[in-house]
This record gives sequence, C-alpha cells and structure tokens, in this order.
Amino acid sequence: MAISVDTVYQRVLALANKEQRGYITPLEFNLLANQAQMDVFEQYFYDKNQNERLPGNETDYSDVVDILNEKISMFEIAGTILNGTTLPTDLYRLGVVTSTDGHEIERVDARDFTYITSSPLTRPTNRRPIYKRSNQVIAAYNSNGLINTDIFCTYIKEPSKVAWGYVVSGTQMKALYNPTTSVDFEHHRSDETEMVMKILELAGVTINKPEIVQIAGQEDIQKIQQEKR
Repeated sequence: MAISVDTVYQRVLALANKEQRGYITPLEFNLLANQAQMDVFEQYFYDKNQNERLPGNETDYSDVVDILNEKISMFEIAGTILNGTTLPTDLYRLGVVTSTDGHEIERVDARDFTYITSSPLTRPTNRRPIYKRSNQVIAAYNSNGLINTDIFCTYIKEPSKVAWGYVVSGTQMKALYNPTTSVDFEHHRSDETEMVMKILELAGVTINKPEIVQIAGQEDIQKIQQEKR
C-alpha cells in the first residue's frame, strides 16, 4: 500500500518542468517530500476531528472518518515498553496503555499526581493503575507503587523519513534512481496526488519558484472538479 518515492519524484519533475519552468534536485526533493508527508499526516487528525464534530447526516461523515481511520491505522503500533523509561522515539500520539494483567492504565496529569496518590479514594490500585508522563518518559503505578514490570501500549508513530536514493553516473553527472537506498512513503496509495501537489506547493515557496505554486494550484483545482463529478 506504500507510495513509490520514485513515482512521486517523477510526477513532481514532470509537472515542474512544464514549459521549462523549473527543476527540483534530489536533495531539494527529499527535504520537501519529508515536510509534505508530515503535512499530509497531520491533516488526517485535523480532518477526522472536524468530520466527527459535523452535525447532520452521520452516514456521509462516517464514510470519511472510516477512510481517515484506515489511513491512520497504517501508522499504529502495538508494543511493550519498560516502565519508567523513555517512550519510543518515533511516537507521535500515545494510545491505550495496559498492564501485563490486562488492566487499562489511566493517565493522570503530573501536576495532580501527588494529590491523587495521597488520597485513599483516588490512589491507584492493582485493578485501577495510573500513569504519569513527563516529556517522553512514562511511569505507571498500582497499589504497590511503581509497577516494576513491562507495560503495553498502542501508539501512532511518525512516518519514516522518505528518501529518493540515487547514484551519480556519466560525464554529465546525472542522478540515477537507486532503489536500494530509497525509502518509500508509508502513506495510503490514495494520497499520492496529494503528496505530489504538496511538494510542488512547498517547492514554489521554499526554493523561490512561484511558477510551480501556480502549477500546483491548477492541478489542485482540477482534482477538486473531478471529485465533484
């Protein structure tokens, strides 16, 4: 289901080179591609939040939310973390945290931790454990204090950094695609056009090629018109 980084780069070049309007080097592309994929990735959560809050026909909106959930699920990871240590470095959003005996561990604000653990009514138990998080460190507690075993969690990871790998060949020093050093987009295939347009838009702004922004805008309008048919 991944998107080929070479396909995206070739489409970007084809659009950018219309009427000799510009060229995007591999280094520029890799930089812009990683920014574009984070923009598309973060848009998932904004769109999901907006569509879940819309009033009216729930059936229409649920289809959109289902699609977004499918896209987000491609980045969902289930893993084990050692209690009291650093969370995964690729973590974007933490999901459900559970103990080894299957009890969900409730998150509490670090500012309220002392109050919660000192009160007989709110202090954690084996059946109702709690955890606090400080930056990338998580610590879980039950009736015995700090849980000294691993805990389980689900989380949404950040997209892996994409790369259009290449080798330089010939007297003209031409960059040729090298699949062995390339990393594809992890996104859903339906996002390929969106990724191309986003890269073109960023290219026009960051490398001072306003003509490319115009191309991206025209292609975006065409895409919207096609979706309305």
